[in-house]
Amino acid sequence: MAHDHRSAALAAPPPGKDAQVPRRNEWRVVGLLLPYIWEYRVRVAIALIFLVGAKLANVTVPLVLKDIVDSLDPQKAALAIPLSLLFAYGALRFSTTLFAELRDIVFVRVTQRAIRRIALTVFRHLHALSLRFHLERQTGGVSRDIERGTRGVSTMLSYMLFSIIPVILEFMLVAWVLLSRFDWRFPAVTFSAVVVYIGFTIWVTEWRSDIRRRANELDSKANTRAIDSLLNYETVKYFNNEEFEAGRYDDSLRRYESAAVKTEASLGLLNIGQSVIIAFAVTALMYLAAEGVVSGALTLGDLVLVNALLIQLYIPLNFLGMVYREIKQSLIDMNRMFRLLEENREIQDSPGAAEVRPGPASVQFDHVNFSYDPKRQILFDVSFEIPAGSKVAVVGHSGSGKSTLARLLYRFYEVSGGRISVNGADIRSLRQGSLRSAIGIVPQDTVLFNDTVLYNIQYGRTSAPPEEVIEAARAAHIHDFIESMPDKYESRVGERGLKLSGGEKQRVAIARAILKNPPILIFDEATSALDSETEKAIQDELDRIAQGHTTLVIAHRLSTIMDADQILVMDAGRIEERGTHDELIAADGAYAQMWALQQQEQQQKEVTPVA
Repeated sequence: MAHDHRSAALAAPPPGKDAQVPRRNEWRVVGLLLPYIWEYRVRVAIALIFLVGAKLANVTVPLVLKDIVDSLDPQKAALAIPLSLLFAYGALRFSTTLFAELRDIVFVRVTQRAIRRIALTVFRHLHALSLRFHLERQTGGVSRDIERGTRGVSTMLSYMLFSIIPVILEFMLVAWVLLSRFDWRFPAVTFSAVVVYIGFTIWVTEWRSDIRRRANELDSKANTRAIDSLLNYETVKYFNNEEFEAGRYDDSLRRYESAAVKTEASLGLLNIGQSVIIAFAVTALMYLAAEGVVSGALTLGDLVLVNALLIQLYIPLNFLGMVYREIKQSLIDMNRMFRLLEENREIQDSPGAAEVRPGPASVQFDHVNFSYDPKRQILFDVSFEIPAGSKVAVVGHSGSGKSTLARLLYRFYEVSGGRISVNGADIRSLRQGSLRSAIGIVPQDTVLFNDTVLYNIQYGRTSAPPEEVIEAARAAHIHDFIESMPDKYESRVGERGLKLSGGEKQRVAIARAILKNPPILIFDEATSALDSETEKAIQDELDRIAQGHTTLVIAHRLSTIMDADQILVMDAGRIEERGTHDELIAADGAYAQMWALQQQEQQQKEVTPVA
């Protein structure tokens, strides 16, 4: 009977969004699959030939079996074992399996290549989306969407070609046999049962779809909560909230459990209904066949033929019920995944986008306004220039808009007003890949890949040989630490770099930027996670690598930016003061107050004994 598989679960639509998508749109993904299949059209044609061969052999088997039974009928005084018929029966049985397996062998590359190309397309598109999308997304839900969607591709291709088409073909062949060998009652009962069976299956499956959607929505919610909790493992531990997290997770699982029970119960009702329809049809047909044998109109071989044909028809027909459900689920899964491709690319290259001119680069912010949300503006009329090879520092209280400057320069977001230029060219007219290749950053919060130290440093320039990676590590004063680790440069750093301290992660980020060696450098509070001794050593190195580079320094510790060519003091998204360190001290404004406060804090640290 029919079976459900949780592995083929429906994609979970977020409340109020996917649930409103018309179901008729689910079938549009079939058209989206065609380009991926067309590449292997020859393989598909060969697979279909093997499919037809398998079904012809399958339907011929009952015909040969009928002849065998009739030849062995004592009333016909059979004098010998029908060896030729028996050999033909065995050959046909083997051919059925042989052709089916050859079909799968030929078609498997079509399925796997389509899955590979679609998954890669979605992956690339997700990386092309703006930072806004990735700050709002739920990692667990998106990963499930891709996982289900790619699985749905496999299900759709396999079932549409190797279940729907074979059942239709077999139905036509059985219909031909019944019409040519028996009276009208046999095909009438058979076809009526098929129509009722298909109608009942579709009706109940559509009813179950809402239940399955709810179940899978809750499944994705549970998965998202679990991943979010595990990604924040340290925070959970800090606040001793393991049981709280387990309770939240169990609450999601409990809701899913309830929905899953309803799903399985509705599946049971569907299976029972299908069995009732098949039982009535088989009983009626066997009665007609038995009546024909008794009256002499049919032979025992005809009775066997009818029984074998019914078995061969209703087994795949029963499978068709499950296939329909799986196809519906696959359509929803794929539709959800393909909708990721429809997410608006907030940041796109303009037609004919130019490359950043090689060599030294100048940066200019010209009356820039920006807001993440229209209701809350972040930057107000920000204008400044970083001439090629010079250093500009930005200071200010938390939330003043300092780090937003780096995000806008990277073009993670578009400015709301004004423009940002590199070498006089508006960055919106430059190719994003070229722009970002020209910029290197040491962020305030460094997140590393769950891979080796070598991999994470080499990420700055993936083509760099190991010797250059080691030189970059030396320059970032982390080489000796790496060498002290058991596996040295092959040591794994753990999820998001959790095996390393904040200072060690920061030095990996510095090494990565040194290895990239771009014309524009951004230090976003690059030494904020370092102790005073390490900070001084690395600060000297940062000053060295900044020589000849256009450098934007976002700083908290004013002692690290005293040598800047220009210092900008930001407050509430506006530039309140600008000038060199000496000029700003002499102005006795906000910068001078910040400087005095930090100097006082430093003096207190120096006189306070270490516990």
